[in-house]
Amino acid sequence: MNEEPPARVLATPAALAVIERLRSEHGDLLFHQSGGCCDGSAPMCYPRTDFLVGDGDVLLGEIGGAPFYIGAAQFDYWKHTQLVIDVVPGQGGMFSLDNGTGLRFLTRSRLFSEAELATLSSPEPAAADSRR
Repeated sequence: MNEEPPARVLATPAALAVIERLRSEHGDLLFHQSGGCCDGSAPMCYPRTDFLVGDGDVLLGEIGGAPFYIGAAQFDYWKHTQLVIDVVPGQGGMFSLDNGTGLRFLTRSRLFSEAELATLSSPEPAAADSRR
């Protein structure tokens, strides 16, 4: 019996509602898990055509129809965890579309079980240009 691997990234119903709201205002979206100093480790949301994905980025999956990327070095650190994207009251990242909504995206995580890890394959690095 082949077990379906778990998603590497999920979104809560509250986050999905914000994603849909932002999509209605800005069109197609893209997420990138920040590892930078300015916005901590917040998941950043951009209009899909405004963010160039680099060769060192990894596509984890999709949330609410939006691709979700993470830098390869950060993926190596988080590869044993499932990312759960949520929203909480507060100020979004400076360049993220959630800024100004009164809510901000937040990454929660949980460790994969050994059985789940056995079903996961390594995601491929992203293409240099995600504008499609």
